[in-house]
Amino acid sequence: MKKVALHNLGCKVNAYETEAMQQLLEERGYRIVPFKEEADIYIINTCTVTNMADRKSRQMLHRARKMNPEAVVVACGCYVQAKRDEIEDDIDIIVGNNRKKDIVSILEAYEAEHGEKGHQEKQTVPCTEVLDIDHEKEYENLHLSKAAEHTRAYIKVQDGCNQFCSYCIIPYARGRVRSRSRDSVLEEVRELAVNGYKEVVLTGIHLSSYGVDTGDDLLALIKAIHEVDGIQRIRMGSLEPRIITDTFAKTLSELPKICPHFHLSLQSGCDMTLRRMNRRYTSEEYYEKCMLLRKYFNNPALTTDVIVGFPGETEEEFAQSKAFIDKVNFYETHVFKYSKREGTKAAVMPDQVPEQVKTERSAELLELSRKKQSVYEDHLIGTTQEVLFEEETVHDGVKFQIGHTREYVKIGMKTSEKLSNQLLNVEIESHLQIMH
Repeated sequence: MKKVALHNLGCKVNAYETEAMQQLLEERGYRIVPFKEEADIYIINTCTVTNMADRKSRQMLHRARKMNPEAVVVACGCYVQAKRDEIEDDIDIIVGNNRKKDIVSILEAYEAEHGEKGHQEKQTVPCTEVLDIDHEKEYENLHLSKAAEHTRAYIKVQDGCNQFCSYCIIPYARGRVRSRSRDSVLEEVRELAVNGYKEVVLTGIHLSSYGVDTGDDLLALIKAIHEVDGIQRIRMGSLEPRIITDTFAKTLSELPKICPHFHLSLQSGCDMTLRRMNRRYTSEEYYEKCMLLRKYFNNPALTTDVIVGFPGETEEEFAQSKAFIDKVNFYETHVFKYSKREGTKAAVMPDQVPEQVKTERSAELLELSRKKQSVYEDHLIGTTQEVLFEEETVHDGVKFQIGHTREYVKIGMKTSEKLSNQLLNVEIESHLQIMH
């Protein structure tokens, strides 16, 4: 029985695909082992969203080869798709995006050709399974019946992106928008519900584009999932602000299973910067979308992503962005320093911001985010919240059962009683119950 170790880098979509590949391998009889153990096959699902992601992808590939020089090393995913010419010769198999569903047949074909020969006797040119993703129109139909988390399941419903933000390499690594059929999504949701999962999180590379290629739409998909027995919570991944209309927000608010936790990608609160980013909305339009959600939901948790140090971002533009973030009152702001990606428009823009300035601006926004998070959590003290418990942890020698509210605030309850996968109403007595 061949031993396989998998390692995932990057986003929730990548994580879903890694879990799906693992399930395919298990069904075929492969034995899954932790990545730190010696294995016959190592599969690394790579990421290329930043220079750091590229570096981590290369490091993990090198680590796999070092752990077992005779193993078959497989590089999958976005780094492979976008930077295939950079992959070194000691990688045995390269699998691009939209071929992960074929991982078993790719491995079997490789093993049939190379048999039990040691790595040094194998071909020096990697076996390559990378499609021209720019012209790929079919959704890669992966499927999960179980997930790494025992209570919450991420479900990939969409792939690709048509937005071409000036800083982003992902459309070149993932291709154009491809949506999963509603029937396929519902089949997976029903199976997960039967297997005990109470919460599903819809995810995709550009989730808001779901259905633009098939005539479906995200709201209709959500309403269909809402009808599945056993599922008690529905959460969404990152949304584009333009999808938030009065009808969209109002309809969601009428669906009891929808969690009042919305991640609206911002990237900058300055209109000049947004134009250079090709983000296609203004800060005023973004603010209106936030207010729509607050109109229909009681104190929803709004979270966002922000890039600091985008080319040309002056002190004045940064100040405008920071003031806007302060105005919106996000629960959490995820801050990223701009990372130049070759092949994007932003990479050749003038006035690239020095790294030290990016670091200083990042620190300012992170401090602001901590303050806003504390203010939001203050409002929870003395209230009763529904918590889906997930795991047990020990803090200062005391056992806590850990879970999340519908707003995705992490809660700890001091008890030794096993509460995993239970939904309970919990009174929040102090900040000690709010875990970070």
